[in-house]
Amino acid sequence: MLNVIFYIALTAEAMTAALAAGRRKMDWFGVCLLACVTALGGGTIRDIFLDHYPLFWVKNPYVLLLICGAALLTIALVRVVDRLRWPFLLLDGLGLVVYTIIGCNIAMEVGAHPLIVLVAGMVTGIFGGILRDVLCNDVPLVFSGELYATVSIVTGAIYYFGLQANIYPEVVISVALLVGFPLRVLAILKKWEMPKFVYDKDLR
Repeated sequence: MLNVIFYIALTAEAMTAALAAGRRKMDWFGVCLLACVTALGGGTIRDIFLDHYPLFWVKNPYVLLLICGAALLTIALVRVVDRLRWPFLLLDGLGLVVYTIIGCNIAMEVGAHPLIVLVAGMVTGIFGGILRDVLCNDVPLVFSGELYATVSIVTGAIYYFGLQANIYPEVVISVALLVGFPLRVLAILKKWEMPKFVYDKDLR
């Protein structure tokens, strides 16, 4: 189930990145590159930090074809895709939870410290979007109050500590999904945000 959701989330991330590239008038290469960075950036950074090789997309290069194909399909169907805001938001939220679980799992496989397990899950979940926004010359949404990283941390904590309590993995995964995904959806609906630090006084 996680694998199916993972590939659906990869496709959705690629398509939303293609829309972002289109708004910046990038060429087709830029569209595909931004899609790959968005969909695979978090996992790539995680694997580099954890010294976990080969990288997922190096081991399975066909995933690049899936992502680029989704990005190019977005160009062809842009008017249809652009109207599907809510489905993509829901897929993004579901992808965040699944990415986090997968990131935590890989960190545990290499014997990482519990804190690093949570960080690995969060990096997997949020860094693709951060890289996308940086390349688009935007302040990343995750730094602008979006309740996004918090959802990832909560999901990772449920998954890790649930497994440490010797609860069946299927149960732990289900609970993580049933908490993390609704939490992200509620954050969007209720506009829940992290407190912001605002300091306007000039430094002289």
